[in-house]
Amino acid sequence: MSYMLKFCYLCLVVFFISCANETKKKEESNHENAVESVTEVENRQKTILFFGNSLTAGMGLEIEEAFPALIQKKLDSMSVDFKVINAGLSGETTASGKNRLSWVLKQKVDIFVLELGANDGLRGIELNETRNNLQTIIDKVREHNPEVKILLTGMQIPPNMGQDYTHDFKMIFPDLAKKNEIRLVPFLLEDVAGIPEMNQADGIHPTAEGQAILADNVWEVLQTMI
Repeated sequence: MSYMLKFCYLCLVVFFISCANETKKKEESNHENAVESVTEVENRQKTILFFGNSLTAGMGLEIEEAFPALIQKKLDSMSVDFKVINAGLSGETTASGKNRLSWVLKQKVDIFVLELGANDGLRGIELNETRNNLQTIIDKVREHNPEVKILLTGMQIPPNMGQDYTHDFKMIFPDLAKKNEIRLVPFLLEDVAGIPEMNQADGIHPTAEGQAILADNVWEVLQTMI
């Protein structure tokens, strides 16, 4: 074989070896990137958003005493990587909540806790309006993220508006939970409503001790969703 042929043959060998090494590097790089992407998704901190009124906001108390913050402490004690966001707003009705929803859904939400309706009941708002507003909120949350888990907190009111209104108001929450196949806390204020020592001077908003009971009421259902 002439010198020139030997030289060309050697160049071809070097070329193919170089191409093979480059392909291997790309495949390894792609694999590493894929692994990193999966790891990033797996390690992403999940979010629980509490969307409600003054009960969620912890009116009259420090934010650390409100039940969403107490649930964050429960999660931290279990080393569960969830971040709790308190999106409670005092005075919120289902109508105003519906209008505020788009703003709070600008972030990724894994579990959405819906705590609205109490102010509707206390104001005697027409029941179908309350029901429809809550349904719209549920629909919009699912439209934003079809994989989201939703927890609805049930509410009851004193019989000031009459027995029929009181009963029908109470039934809004289990009816919506069943219709939408979402989880339900039967009554958020269980063991708190009507108990003077568990409520502040207004008789409506829980004390710090009362908020701890609200946290337990919610946690009983929420823990099964995590």
